[in-house]
Amino acid sequence: MALTSLQAGPLEGLALALVSWETLPLLVVLTSFLPGIAIMFLQEEQSRARTTLNLTGAVLKVVLVCLMLLGVGLGTEYRWALEVLPGFELTLVGDSLALLFVTLSAVLWLVTTIYAIGYLEESPDRTRFFSFFSLCVTATTGLAMAGDLFTFVIFYEALTWTTYPLVVHRGTRKAIKAGRLYLIYTLTSGAVLIVGAVALQVLAGTVEFATGGVLDPGAVAAQPMAYTAVFLLLLAGLAVKAALFPVHGWLPIAMVAPAPVSALLHAVAVVKAGAFGVIRLLHSVFGIELSLNLGMAQLVTALAAFTIIYGSIRALTQDDLKRLLAFSTVSQLSYIALGAALLMPAAHIGGIVHLVHQGIMKITLFFCAGLLAETLQVKKVSEMGGVARRMPLTMLAFTVAALGMIGLPPIAGFLSKWYLGIGALDSGAAWVIPVLLASSMLNAAYFLPIIKTAWFDGKNAQWKDRGRGRWLEADWRLVVPALVTAALALGCGLLASTLWSPLGWTRLIVERGVL
Repeated sequence: MALTSLQAGPLEGLALALVSWETLPLLVVLTSFLPGIAIMFLQEEQSRARTTLNLTGAVLKVVLVCLMLLGVGLGTEYRWALEVLPGFELTLVGDSLALLFVTLSAVLWLVTTIYAIGYLEESPDRTRFFSFFSLCVTATTGLAMAGDLFTFVIFYEALTWTTYPLVVHRGTRKAIKAGRLYLIYTLTSGAVLIVGAVALQVLAGTVEFATGGVLDPGAVAAQPMAYTAVFLLLLAGLAVKAALFPVHGWLPIAMVAPAPVSALLHAVAVVKAGAFGVIRLLHSVFGIELSLNLGMAQLVTALAAFTIIYGSIRALTQDDLKRLLAFSTVSQLSYIALGAALLMPAAHIGGIVHLVHQGIMKITLFFCAGLLAETLQVKKVSEMGGVARRMPLTMLAFTVAALGMIGLPPIAGFLSKWYLGIGALDSGAAWVIPVLLASSMLNAAYFLPIIKTAWFDGKNAQWKDRGRGRWLEADWRLVVPALVTAALALGCGLLASTLWSPLGWTRLIVERGVL
């Protein structure tokens, strides 16, 4: 472990000792795994114990991630490994790229936990829900810090099994049908990913993630068809959770899940796992130059660009609010793959920082959709006339996030598109600029009418007030998380020049050559 030497007093020395603790990656994973297991053994009526375990684990995860961020900023390299099979290790690595995703997961898990506690207060089967909720975040965190392809595949598959009970939580016929489709998509893609990982293991040996890729260019040049086939298998395995066209169909259907699950799926867990996997495939396994030589980076670019437009067009035709947001996710998520597949650093910055920016903005939108459904029974755009007069704070948060999705400054979404545009020009892919412009125009076409309807229409309002409103429009545990994440979306744009902003940290990733 390398740690930058500092002339430190007692407090600084203690801080250095804490951030240099080699087991921090494992502890970060355990902060959600252990509460998830413990909650399984609680009775349904033990709500206080369940809430304590959830919040304690979530807060501890944020604290430990902050220590790791400080350590990586000082030059610490985190690595924890456990041999599980001869020649196979479960490896967790806390580098700057992994921590960007882990930080997003930790912070949004905390706010989503608060939201979920309030949202499900009177619902059945909360013990099962919160147990798998914690285990889902465990899989996401482990996947983010996976140091090799074997570890990545283990947590990638674990994510499927821990999210399925959340998708089918309501137990309705519609939920079971959606869960069945979800399993068909994710298990098939997982099997394809495993085949690709095994094939790459045979061709190249143990595949540890490395800066610039781990493969020998000479070996690839000797067997280009074999390596191209492996790339396609791995991409196909990742494309489902990354919601790339044409294997995105599970995502809108999975919106039958409760709002906290939808928020988690779209902002933190499943879709981000796929997008993060595409980044690792392009940059940590094959390397961007080798991917370009094989023509695979160009394939990812084309798929992402098409998905961006396709998802936006489909969102434009939706009246159901959560389905609209789901197709918006299909579109917005492909910005990450697009940026990762282009050659120049600015594009990489735009794509990777969008992993965070999109997560913060999209979770805000789903929080607000859940608030509208719970308080006013509003689930369709056509029913939203005048809802801002009844729920101004909720619609303020929704408006901030929606404008960020469109790409208006100074909200975080603008920065992602700005860097993607610069990177596209630097890469000689000027055709990407019209794609970005068309996407923003389509985003405006489906978000601005919602904002207008909610704030300025409503003479013949169709919604019904369930009378649950309090001084904060609804239970504070529902309203405050939405306001916090909306403030984060705005703050990430206003404070983008600081090192500890998502953009500042992403620039550090690129400057250190992690990609």
